[in-house]
Amino acid sequence: MKHIQSVQNPQVKQWKKLQTKKERDKTGLFIVEGFHLVEEALKQKDQVLEIIISDQTELPPRWDTGELSITQVPEEISNTLSDTEAPQGIYAVCRQEGTEASLSNAKTFLFIDAVQDPGNLGTMIRTADAAGIEAVIVGRGSVDIFNAKVLRSAQGSHFHLPIIRGDLNDWIKNLKEKNIPVYGTALENASVYKETQPSETFALIVGNEGAGVSKEILTNTTANLYIPIYGKSESLNVAVATGILLYYLKK
Repeated sequence: MKHIQSVQNPQVKQWKKLQTKKERDKTGLFIVEGFHLVEEALKQKDQVLEIIISDQTELPPRWDTGELSITQVPEEISNTLSDTEAPQGIYAVCRQEGTEASLSNAKTFLFIDAVQDPGNLGTMIRTADAAGIEAVIVGRGSVDIFNAKVLRSAQGSHFHLPIIRGDLNDWIKNLKEKNIPVYGTALENASVYKETQPSETFALIVGNEGAGVSKEILTNTTANLYIPIYGKSESLNVAVATGILLYYLKK
């Protein structure tokens, strides 16, 4: 186990930079915080570069860290890396994984168009994971998929299925060429979702909290669906709607 004492240490500065999207994009790395997320990361050990732990925190004895680099730091340094009000004093630096090539055999997809709330995006990733969806494609205008709040809301699902950024129109075209139906979500010119048959292959597109899925994308889908509102609410939260539709469509 290595030890670092100074906040000015270059390694500490590098860890802190990973709190920014710019540095995550540049390095292809991201940092997760807390016992649960680090434990989930360790199940995909090839993705983990190193573990950082506060000198006030102990590694659970059940964890298999193997030959991983582990660095112990004072609580002062640990707290500067935290994005939470009650830091647990443990972090993992991980590689971003998932490429278009790795999705060649995927048959079920969630496409996300310009969802900006990190809690919503993380919940949708977690829901896709729970529903057995094989890939999540995040389009332009969405919050960064490795944002700390997205990671927390997804509860480790980043380590369970491929999540990549992509051009949704290109993906729609490619899937339709493979005869995979692509369903948009809309309030107008759409059919009630239960009129559509569940299937073993499909893509579902969900969109921005206020504006929904862009009109350009909706014109390219196989069909567009909506969920009826029976009460007085104007709409469903996008993450809740995603859960209803994924579980219905998945055969």
